[in-house]
Amino acid sequence: MANVDFAYDKRPILSGINLRIPRGKLVAIMGGSGCGKTTLLRLIGGQLKPTAGTLSVAGHDMAALSRRDMYALRRRVGMLFQFGALFTDLNVFDNVAFPLREHTDLPPDMIRDLVLMKLHAVGLRGAHGLMPAELSGGMARRVALARAVALDPMLVMYDEPFAGLDPISLAVVGQLIRRLNDALGASSIMVTHDVQESLDIVDYLYFLSDGRVVAEGTPDEIRASSDPFVHQFVNADIDGPLPFHYPAGDYRQSLMERPA
Repeated sequence: MANVDFAYDKRPILSGINLRIPRGKLVAIMGGSGCGKTTLLRLIGGQLKPTAGTLSVAGHDMAALSRRDMYALRRRVGMLFQFGALFTDLNVFDNVAFPLREHTDLPPDMIRDLVLMKLHAVGLRGAHGLMPAELSGGMARRVALARAVALDPMLVMYDEPFAGLDPISLAVVGQLIRRLNDALGASSIMVTHDVQESLDIVDYLYFLSDGRVVAEGTPDEIRASSDPFVHQFVNADIDGPLPFHYPAGDYRQSLMERPA
């Protein structure tokens, strides 16, 4: 991704984004709410097209792909949606089997074996007959992770994979993401607010603010950084470059004013 800009109509969202996800690496994208992280995932997935700049996935210019080629490329991309997004009317087995049935011509026996292998990898082979409503939040996220890697993708994207999880489930999901990335040899992009867990599992981090990359580095570089933005974000400081208050006029003056 080189010098990528994106805007909704005339409202700029991303500006001058330069970002690289090497093969086999797990990369985190962090930043405050509304800074453009999820928009970045949509651009990489081809749901949106850059306003300017170049965005390539596996050597393919995403803006130049035909619809047919785009769909073919997406079959090589796994997605873990925020809160899992399991199909509520399908049991665990059928949720994981869904992409295999949709995108392959494999016989049922082979699909069965593959689904049980993926569920075993996330520790839930014994839960294959449960419905999503019978799962805890951590279990649902692990099933969604098994579904995301069902087709052995070359790229996996995670949108807030730790949201709403208790500390134990969070640690389990984090380690699963790391292990599955290494086992698949895939490239992984993780959008998250969970700084400490991410620093323990990722290879590289990018920080976004106001639609721009304002800092980047390895976990060790981020921990040692004296950059004010990084320090505020990593340490959850209230005071820093990220303001608490939305821009507004003088507070005292606004209290004195009376509506006409």
